[in-house]
Amino acid sequence: MTLPSLVGVYGGGRMGAGIAHSLLVAGADALVVEVDDAAADAARARVEASLAKARDRGVEATGRLTVATDPAALAGAALVIEAVPELPDVKAQVLATIEEHAPDADLASNTSSLSIDGLAAALRRPERFLGLHFFNPVPASDLVEIVTGTATEATLVARAQAWVADLGKTAVTVADSPGFASSRLGVVIALEAMRMLDEGVASAADIDTAMTLGYRHPVGPLRTTDIVGLDVRLAIAEHLERELGPRFAPPQVLRDKVAVGELGRKSGQGFYSW
Repeated sequence: MTLPSLVGVYGGGRMGAGIAHSLLVAGADALVVEVDDAAADAARARVEASLAKARDRGVEATGRLTVATDPAALAGAALVIEAVPELPDVKAQVLATIEEHAPDADLASNTSSLSIDGLAAALRRPERFLGLHFFNPVPASDLVEIVTGTATEATLVARAQAWVADLGKTAVTVADSPGFASSRLGVVIALEAMRMLDEGVASAADIDTAMTLGYRHPVGPLRTTDIVGLDVRLAIAEHLERELGPRFAPPQVLRDKVAVGELGRKSGQGFYSW
């Protein structure tokens, strides 16, 4: 196995917990860092609940989970993956904190759309930094998008490809660009599906069925948006609109649903009721 024996995950929300789960099942020890005791307890609970479901399916984790609130605990990690909300300032601050406490570690961001070069600008070692874009839900997803920055060393890319293989997933490697490959394609389909819904072209279920049966997508674009989170999709769309133009402008139905707290599966209501 090429995965380091200890991997840090900064952020224990849905994505961070899923990444930790995958590391533990692959046999690596995972250290999850959160901001306070309450968040740390919640992160531990998420990971343990996910592992319990995996055990019911006959999947056992051989790695050891540790949860901490002091980023100094990251000093022993050879790889640290940042998994905090998709806010550039927050991510930049967290990445700088990780670099301070784990100066010899390889560093990755789980960003789904933010520029790797932009996030690397404040780092002392941008050559040791890249994107590892995992997909939700991480334990069940087969894909990891490796995003290379201008300064990313080729040897780090090779290591990252080996790590993804160790996790039992498939890597695609893309150059840093707005939305990378997956978010850019996924969002543009989802936004058009929302416009069709808003225009009364078809119901959410029928739009999704057209894609699942007609194009063999495993999940339709509107249900996928519910799973990802409407707030997350809105933030990505706004970012892509700024970078790539009006074809990524968020439809009003998306803005309206986010404004009233209909965020998808995590809130119980989005384009579907959960």
